[in-house]
Amino acid sequence: MPYSHHSHSGQFCGHAKNTLEEVVQAAIAKGFHTFALTEHIPRPFEDFYPGEAEIDHHTEESLAKLFDDFITEAHRLRDAYSSQIQILIGFETEYIRPSTLDIIRGILSKYTFDFFMGSLHHAHTIPIDFDRAMYEQARDKAGGTDERLFEDYFDSQYEMLQELRPPVVGHFDLIRLLSDHRDSEFAGMTSVWEKMKRNLEFVASYGGLLELNSSGLRKGLAEPYPCLPICQMFLDMRGGFVMSDDSHGVDQIGTNYARLLAFVQKAGIKQIYYVDQAGVRKDSRFLSTGFSSITVSDMMQLPFWTNLN
Repeated sequence: MPYSHHSHSGQFCGHAKNTLEEVVQAAIAKGFHTFALTEHIPRPFEDFYPGEAEIDHHTEESLAKLFDDFITEAHRLRDAYSSQIQILIGFETEYIRPSTLDIIRGILSKYTFDFFMGSLHHAHTIPIDFDRAMYEQARDKAGGTDERLFEDYFDSQYEMLQELRPPVVGHFDLIRLLSDHRDSEFAGMTSVWEKMKRNLEFVASYGGLLELNSSGLRKGLAEPYPCLPICQMFLDMRGGFVMSDDSHGVDQIGTNYARLLAFVQKAGIKQIYYVDQAGVRKDSRFLSTGFSSITVSDMMQLPFWTNLN
């Protein structure tokens, strides 16, 4: 009965698969206790991903309507399956430029959410996890090296953290995915470590949690997001963690969770948190949910792990 705080569906995300209901049904079939629905926020035309306008025929208005439709369907599914699974309704941020904050604040004021995932997918307004070519464009704008781009990425992340104080910070070190240093754990990058430490200290100061995201393993990284030294640094700050699969369709739900559990044990994490209707309230923006926790030793005894493919 574990938990995932990050998912997407092909119904509401162009680079995912399956309907939202199929995603929920698959999460139930795989034994999840809590599963979050966190589609991306709408973006202005200048921040469309390649193909969104030409292939998917989206406009700013259609992306906004798609998000409205997601909220409606998420509430329907939460009611329909409430006896079988705890469905959380949230969203994933796209902090691209300062004006993006207005979009996010507008969404928070328009809808009622259980929480949201504070993520960053861009540097210098260029997506850094879409493909290698776009990563290189961002790196060139940063000065031509991974280290300079990493510095800029974590500076932008810090801006997002200060402005939004997300309850959960998504894939903290996503920037390493397409870099030349994807599995080097930022070795020798003193200035990058200083910026990451600053960001982690801020997250810890307001009680935010880091997402342990298994999708890094699915994408060929040696470790999930965040890598081991970041997890241990956050542990030293008394920081806490939630689990996520960042699934983009039913075939990715719970993928690599056994490896994620092994990583949790290796990192020395003793407790896993999850957003919960019965949890301790810690954020006045989310009145219907708080955070509960389970020890890793107790979680390991759950039948979920024996039923994994």
